[in-house]
Amino acid sequence: MTGPDLERDDGGLVRLHKLLARSGVASRRKCEELMLSGEVTVDGEVVTRLGTKVDPARAVIRVSGKRLPPVSPNVYLVLNKPTGVVSTMSDPQGRRTLSDLVADRPERLFHVGRLDTDTSGLLLMTNDGEFAQRMAHPSYEVDKTYVAAVEGKLTAGEIKQLLAGVTLDDGPVTVRSARLIGGRGSTAQGSIVELVIHEGRNRIVRRLLDHVGHPVRQLTRTAFGPVTLGRLEVGEVRELTNDELGALLDAARL
Repeated sequence: MTGPDLERDDGGLVRLHKLLARSGVASRRKCEELMLSGEVTVDGEVVTRLGTKVDPARAVIRVSGKRLPPVSPNVYLVLNKPTGVVSTMSDPQGRRTLSDLVADRPERLFHVGRLDTDTSGLLLMTNDGEFAQRMAHPSYEVDKTYVAAVEGKLTAGEIKQLLAGVTLDDGPVTVRSARLIGGRGSTAQGSIVELVIHEGRNRIVRRLLDHVGHPVRQLTRTAFGPVTLGRLEVGEVRELTNDELGALLDAARL
């Protein structure tokens, strides 16, 4: 969260209820009520004294259990990547890259993980290198949701096979969720399946579905943890909401 215009004391501290209000939590009056009712914690401690001051860049603040991101110069973006765009910031072959989609941003951005060139959908971008590294690391187990149009009719038995876990040539894969969400086309010669996994291995979803005999025709990532594409058009970018960013910072243990 970039810093709202806050009145800081000589030590750089700000009044907590003013920080909450300026961060969009609620009106100042409502923020005071939230504090008095014990709904606000700072670094794990309930804070009810209205004059309390905090460091807006370092304090871990929660309101009704939800993390309020710290005030920082970092940006955290959601991009709806089109197919055909390479998940790099530059390409020696001259193909279209992510930097083409964020050319109007002044920051030096990193992409969080990657999507295959022929895969569309949700990609996070940030200038926070540590956040990017953690979000892409499998040990933090952030769920990623994909919707795939595949060849053939996926059966209930094949869904169970996916949920039981699949071992590919580079090791086992845990599938958190798998469900059929529709047939494809008027003749229903294909299926549409939604998969939730936390891995980011190369072409992992395509290989999973190949393994059960259903090659992928089209693939989109629709969610990354609590962050969803919603109405974000292909090729468009938006900033993460405070709730989304707070949840991801918790997942990354930052």
